[in-house]
Amino acid sequence: MLSQNGIPTVNDLQQVMPSEERLNKGPVAIAECFQCIPCNPCSTACPVHAITVQPDINQTPVIDWDRCIGCRQCVAACPGLAIFVVDMTYRPDMATVTIPFEFLPVPAKGMKAQGLSRAGAPLGWFEVVEARQARGNNLTWLVTLAVPKDLAMEVRNIKAGGYRNE
Repeated sequence: MLSQNGIPTVNDLQQVMPSEERLNKGPVAIAECFQCIPCNPCSTACPVHAITVQPDINQTPVIDWDRCIGCRQCVAACPGLAIFVVDMTYRPDMATVTIPFEFLPVPAKGMKAQGLSRAGAPLGWFEVVEARQARGNNLTWLVTLAVPKDLAMEVRNIKAGGYRNE
């Protein structure tokens, strides 16, 4: 349960997930933010105003998935590391998941990284298709993994130091 262990339930996740139809249109942001706290960097970072935190800054963000272009600006801006971008159109059998990452060393493009579930359970080794530092003074890295489509909604972290060349 979210309130006891910080891991969202299936019901919690269903409330913040875009439809399958939207997922199949291209990259889209998913805010797995469940705490009502005063926070709005994701909405101010969004260049197309697809994210709102209104009328009360204490509310969780709402994403207009029809407006979202999957640019990943919100991923780097989120101080809670709670926003991810999923692209189910990457390849017929693979999706990409862009994850905020704040550990060193950072896995490099072409390496394999050990992907983890929300609970920290290992889900497999996945190719790093991109690793780039966010713009400005932000020290958050955006690491994009290619994962089987059936794991795109499960992979949400990378094991620090869990990388290898292949």
